Order: sequence, then structure tokens, then C-alpha cells
Amino acid sequence: MAHKIGADCISCGTCAGECPVGAISQGDSTYVISESDCIDCGACAAACPVGAISEA
Repeated sequence: MAHKIGADCISCGTCAGECPVGAISQGDSTYVISESDCIDCGACAAACPVGAISEA
């Protein structure tokens, strides 16, 4: 199951830099995770400074 970025995202980009498969990109108001590319490693969730990423 892919991870999801919630409304608490501050668009800092930390998660995108930590994703080993490049599944995270800048969306309209927050970063977004491509469900088809996410390998569910959790690196993004561990790196998020505001805890905005959780399992979908």
C-alpha cells in the first residue's frame, strides 16, 4: 500500500529527496506520491519534519 501526504504538508521537499524511486513530486498545493511508483519503504514518512505522511 502506498503512502499518502496529508494536508499538514508544508511543501518543504524533504520527502522528495528521500524517495529512492522518485515517486514524490510537487503538486498544486502540496507534494504528492505516485501510488503506482511508491514501493512503500517509508523513507519519506521518516524524513517528514511535520509528520504529514502516512500509509494510505
